[in-house]
Amino acid sequence: MATRAQCAAQNEAIQAGEELVYDLKFNWKFIWVAAGQAKMDMQAITYQGKPCFRSNLISVSNKQVDFFFKMRDTLTCITSSRLEPVYFRKGAEEGDRYTVDEAWFSYKDGVSNVKQRRIWHNPVRDPQEMEYSDSRCIFDMLSILAQARSYDPADYKIGDRILFPMATGRKVEEQTLIYRGKEDVKANNDTIYRCLVFSFVEYKKGKEKEVITFFISDDKNHLPIRLDMYLNFGSAKAFLKSVQGNRYPMTSVVKKK
Repeated sequence: MATRAQCAAQNEAIQAGEELVYDLKFNWKFIWVAAGQAKMDMQAITYQGKPCFRSNLISVSNKQVDFFFKMRDTLTCITSSRLEPVYFRKGAEEGDRYTVDEAWFSYKDGVSNVKQRRIWHNPVRDPQEMEYSDSRCIFDMLSILAQARSYDPADYKIGDRILFPMATGRKVEEQTLIYRGKEDVKANNDTIYRCLVFSFVEYKKGKEKEVITFFISDDKNHLPIRLDMYLNFGSAKAFLKSVQGNRYPMTSVVKKK
């Protein structure tokens, strides 16, 4: 399935006030260690005179992990009330590197346009800028999650691929999500959830490489319960610790202590 050229979508899952907290764990030389926390929230704002949603995702490694790999990432995504991407920013302090990526989205005559910029703070380099247009909707890494939460999973079959162009701050890349089926997953709140499983993959030299595996609650909220991330220096997992402000009851709960 290719993402539709019409970027607007009916919001079936999100409401302002939603807040999710995750525990992060890194795999370091075959040992899983507590690595920090991540927090994602959803707010209702006015942006350029229009009602919008703003989502923030903040990831912070703890001091023990900082010795091996310091991470201070802040992602901000603004979408229209119809979940169209409007603005994206990622400030990433990872190891010794600090960069800021930004993307501004606009729409005209059925065409999606994005202007992007990367600023290098450490090491200092000249900013990179680019513009891109597509007849399909262009997403960023948070807006695709926001919109996909309103998709009807009854339409999915195992192996289905969702194709979309994604703005990364420096360029627009063709990305693929693959539906893998359902699985019961334990979170860090002593609760087991029935989840929909999606793989975010990339292709290098014709070979498929898994980048992130998403475990999404199989209910009307479609909340991320666990994320498995495959990084250059190893792997990491994010486990849901707490949730508040969800729009619907969590009917995906299989077992709770």
